Amino acid sequence: MNDIAHNLAQVRDKISAAALRCGRASEDVALLAVSKTKPASAVAEAIDAGQRAFGENYVQEGVDKIRHFQAQGITGLQWHFIGPLQSNKSRLVAEHFDWCHTVDRLRIASRLSDQRPAEMPPLNILIQINISDEESKSGIPLAELDALAAQVAELPGVCLRGLMAIPAPVSNYERQFAVARQMAVAFDALKLRYPTVDTLSLGMSDDMEAAIAAGSTLVRIGTAIFGARDYTKN
Repeated sequence: MNDIAHNLAQVRDKISAAALRCGRASEDVALLAVSKTKPASAVAEAIDAGQRAFGENYVQEGVDKIRHFQAQGITGLQWHFIGPLQSNKSRLVAEHFDWCHTVDRLRIASRLSDQRPAEMPPLNILIQINISDEESKSGIPLAELDALAAQVAELPGVCLRGLMAIPAPVSNYERQFAVARQMAVAFDALKLRYPTVDTLSLGMSDDMEAAIAAGSTLVRIGTAIFGARDYTKN
């Protein structure tokens, strides 16, 4: 077993254990392998180990990987864009990715909808919430969610699937859980209004257990799978 396969197995075990501790089924929590800055060869190792969903932060890097595996005839992969999205890059996301986690304004959602190719299924959209009110983070306040969700739900080229957040880092489990529960309450309310909503993208390596206990359905894990990143290439 190579390092990435071994790491994936360990991460999956941790997800299962965290789910079981709070009375949830392990299959209720999906794993998104964050492959940003990592070469296609590393992604290929993860694919060989059974991973199918990958998260990319940089549009062109993600598109290059998507095209690489399409050219190899590898199907069944899911590509999630999880980085800040600028308007001039929206077309590439709309034409290549399956998901976009970082919608925080109607203009971006509308561009993604208009630019989604007609022969592709609607682009799955998560609305990003700035749950910790950090000036450095993208996302909308929870108070603005209802209005934006109603607008996004009307767009034909996208499908509203849920919420995403990147809480401010804290080491205390109780504080992690309290913030995660805020997200989970908003998510549960959104599910009642929109039948397509089923995804709460919440939790990374340091707060995964609290996020799962609170109700996350998708955790985003990168370094624990692929190792430390080299940002000098971007």
